[in-house]
Amino acid sequence: VQLQASGGGLVQAGGSLRLSCAASGRTFSNYHMGWFRQAPGKEREFVAAITRIGINTYYADSVKGRFTISRDNAKNTVYLQMNSLKPSDTDVYYCAAGDIGSFSAIYYSYREYDYWGQGTQVTVSS
Repeated sequence: VQLQASGGGLVQAGGSLRLSCAASGRTFSNYHMGWFRQAPGKEREFVAAITRIGINTYYADSVKGRFTISRDNAKNTVYLQMNSLKPSDTDVYYCAAGDIGSFSAIYYSYREYDYWGQGTQVTVSS
């Protein structure tokens, strides 16, 4: 699976952005999808995840109530709607795909995902 993330940018605190991740190459609905973020010198951090057909979603506590993950399997795309952004949300955001068993137990672990997009920068100014 090839993943292409887009939608990052510069926004003021309190603003919104929507990230998109377009997939190609394999059957998109076979894969659970996740969003992670990473600052320089830090480990990749879980943000949100969604199961193959979108029945279940998972969020990091730091973004719960502000971010929403969704997917459109007809368009082979996963989204991350980010509202009420904070300067602490500034990072490079990555989408990931995984054919992962027992997903509900390990969705937060970046090591479990098989494919990664190139990252998109999100900068939130105060």
